[in-house]
Amino acid sequence: MTRIQVLDYGFGNVRSMVHALSQLGVDAQISADPDLAMKADGLVIPGVGAYGACMAGLRAVGGDRIILDRLAQGLPVLGVCIGLQVMFQFGDEDGRSEPGLGLIPGRVTKLDADVVPHMGWDHVKAPQGTRLLAGVQDQRFYFVHSYAAMAAKGDDRSVGIQPDLSLRVSALNRTSDSQPRSAQSVSDKISQGASFDEPLVTWATYGRSRFVAAYECGPLSATQFHPEKSGQAGARLLINWVRTLSGSSGLSFEKGE
Repeated sequence: MTRIQVLDYGFGNVRSMVHALSQLGVDAQISADPDLAMKADGLVIPGVGAYGACMAGLRAVGGDRIILDRLAQGLPVLGVCIGLQVMFQFGDEDGRSEPGLGLIPGRVTKLDADVVPHMGWDHVKAPQGTRLLAGVQDQRFYFVHSYAAMAAKGDDRSVGIQPDLSLRVSALNRTSDSQPRSAQSVSDKISQGASFDEPLVTWATYGRSRFVAAYECGPLSATQFHPEKSGQAGARLLINWVRTLSGSSGLSFEKGE
């Protein structure tokens, strides 16, 4: 059976995500255990709260290392809400700039709108070739957020800059604090064949802000909206992601189809 770990680092609607995934017939568990996280077919990074606090909680359980190690081995990671935002280089919060994981170039800033937070259902604009939103490109998803990334140097079919995520993972490994690990270094794993596709960016608009609604790049997928709260469209997206995981063959997904 496909096994998915929802990372428990003190932030995020973990039980709703576990329930949504369990409805698809996969084994979804809540844990911060790094060994289990590396053995899981898929890892979900949820997130609700302040950017800096979420980053601190993530680092406290070694979540930053887990994410880097999984991506270096080509193992799928799905970020949700702030789980998307922490993948960027920086997040602005109450006049401060907080460092993120730096996996996606760019900065998370406050939405420019008359009413914040952005709370409710909205359409998204997915790029050609999306796998994550296949079949639900024209559907609405549920958002709850006050901050978002207004730019991502990926292939949204209108922005031509396409950074190599594998190189970013390798560089981050070299500059991050060293910690004892039994596995090979990230750069070694990258050199041994971890491959990453060109980034695909899905966009949404709220108020005067056009922001990143979803991001796909090789083993890294992330959404600003909450698929676990987005009804059938969200279930379809989760099905699309689960089908990219090893061990998912044979799953019928009757409840999510």
